[in-house]
Amino acid sequence: MLSVANNVTSVMAQHNLNKASTGVAKSVEKLSSGLKINRGADGPAALVISEKHRAQIAGLAQAIDNTEKASSVVQTAEGALNEINSLLVKVRTLAIDSANSGVNDDDALAANQAEITNALDTINRIANNTQFGEKKLLDGSSGVSGTATDADVTVLKANSSTTAGTYAVAVTTVGERAKQQAGTAQTAVLAADEILTINNVTVGLSAGMSQSQVSDRINEFTSQTGVKSDINGGFTRVYSEAFGASESLSIVSNTTGAATSSGLGTALLTDSGVDVVGTINAVSYNGVGSVLTSNSGVTKGLSIQFAESSGANAFETVTGAQGNVTVADNSLVFQIGANKNQTANIAIAKVNPNGLGLGVAGNQFSNLNEIEVTSGTKAQDALAVIDAAIDDVTNLRGALGAFQANTLESTANNLRATLENTINAESVIRDTDFASEIAKFTKGQVLVQAGTAMLSNANQIPQSILSLLR
Repeated sequence: MLSVANNVTSVMAQHNLNKASTGVAKSVEKLSSGLKINRGADGPAALVISEKHRAQIAGLAQAIDNTEKASSVVQTAEGALNEINSLLVKVRTLAIDSANSGVNDDDALAANQAEITNALDTINRIANNTQFGEKKLLDGSSGVSGTATDADVTVLKANSSTTAGTYAVAVTTVGERAKQQAGTAQTAVLAADEILTINNVTVGLSAGMSQSQVSDRINEFTSQTGVKSDINGGFTRVYSEAFGASESLSIVSNTTGAATSSGLGTALLTDSGVDVVGTINAVSYNGVGSVLTSNSGVTKGLSIQFAESSGANAFETVTGAQGNVTVADNSLVFQIGANKNQTANIAIAKVNPNGLGLGVAGNQFSNLNEIEVTSGTKAQDALAVIDAAIDDVTNLRGALGAFQANTLESTANNLRATLENTINAESVIRDTDFASEIAKFTKGQVLVQAGTAMLSNANQIPQSILSLLR
């Protein structure tokens, strides 16, 4: 059929040419972008899946960065703990030297004590100043810590076993120092020279000393005797520096008690201290000295220290209800996964000297900060506390090392493998298969060229009708 009004052949050729041209355009887009899914119309389901993969890929890459940063934080803390460990070993060496009492004189012991004090100050400085950016790591603020509402209570330590919350504390049995008091009040200066023997240390008193001078003279020997003195109600009083059942006191004078003597008399006076007993969260615990430590329940690991009373009761701790202690969990939390709540956390305990070496049974020192090596006996007790402090620090280093190796580094390795596989899955869905697409492109080019030629021929068909009109 020949007609002029409608050239069906030309329309058919145009339709096929448009299809071929559109196919070529899509192939060009895919080849130039490298993606076979450039818009939703290219594959709605594939687009949804691949975009989720893209979000996961970005999250995995950031999670890997997070674990590497977390490792840096842990390494910073562990490096500082290594230095503290070295200082503790040095302190232990000095304590062992001081324990060699058959060789050392008072000057040697005082020199060792001065060096230990300096080392403890350095440990305290490291604990307070070690930080990553603005975040402090070793002062307890990056772990489980506590604050007390009562000024007479000091929170020494809490750990990962301590549950966050607010707990009432009270003293039910006061901690006591070993104590004694002169039986006779000194109301005049000493009539003659007098010799006191305090914890096997000889203290000489000179004639003409007033009562306050006698008390001051006793205090000059505190570093050797572990005993302090004051005046209570007109009587000379002596008591041990520290609290607790491990404290003992013996004192005797070579002069009968009188108004013109120290009043302590020739009878041997002895006494022992008492460990504090108290409650935390209504649960009773036996303390060491003035320190009370919970070893069970939700408060496990919480250590608190009670202050001394004043005035006539200066040899005792405070007593009764002592307010509340609030425990907060400020553990370091690291986002180590690509999705919500994929976190890991670690609590870095306080390593200030007053938080190390706590609760050594039968020891006159409650913590590392209190140790003295000014006598052989004190050096022996100091060694036990130092060993406990070294255990605290090395255990913390072990926990940090395990966290870094088993949690952070293993997680990072797993994340890298997951990232690789997720990228591969996204590539299969979204990336252009160049071999296949070039074949389609070549086919499309041939069809466009052929379609163009056929369209030209189809447009020539109406011209044949002119020959019938001649």
